[in-house]
Amino acid sequence: MKKSEAIEHFGSVTELAKKLNVTTQSISQWGNEIPLRRAFEIERITNGALKADFTPNQDHA
Repeated sequence: MKKSEAIEHFGSVTELAKKLNVTTQSISQWGNEIPLRRAFEIERITNGALKADFTPNQDHA
C-alpha cells in the first residue's frame, strides 16, 4: 500500500495518524510504501477499502 493512497483515503496525514494512534512524524518517516504491520492495520480499520500489499520478496520495514 502506498502512503499517498492512505493519506488520500483519510484526507490528511493528521487524520491518518489519529486513526493509527501515532504521530505525524512517525508517518513522515515511512517511505513510499507503508510498513507491512501498519498496512494490515489500515486494511482492518478501512474494512478492506485499502489493501495491504504483501509481496514475499518485497522488503517491508
